[in-house]
Amino acid sequence: TVWGIMSALKGISAAGSASLETVAGPIGAALVATGVGIAVAVPAVLVYNYFLRRLKLTAADLDDFAHDFYSLAQKSAFRVLLHPVLKSGAAGAHAGQKVQEAS
Repeated sequence: TVWGIMSALKGISAAGSASLETVAGPIGAALVATGVGIAVAVPAVLVYNYFLRRLKLTAADLDDFAHDFYSLAQKSAFRVLLHPVLKSGAAGAHAGQKVQEAS
């Protein structure tokens, strides 16, 4: 669009007058470029907003699931062990250490 307007202005200055023949071609090309830009931009924005909405809904669903899972874990007195002790003989150096619980 900008190049089309600049071309029209250069044509006007070269011709010395702003006749319709001098201005119409470059201005028409600039308007076509503007129309193509809008035709590409509008669907791109719509698709972007669609996927952004889906992402926000998925994040909200995951947040709801995490909240429900945490509530269920609290109701059943579930404890998360930060450093669980292995019960097999491969426990090695960790066998004598106390297990720390998450609070």
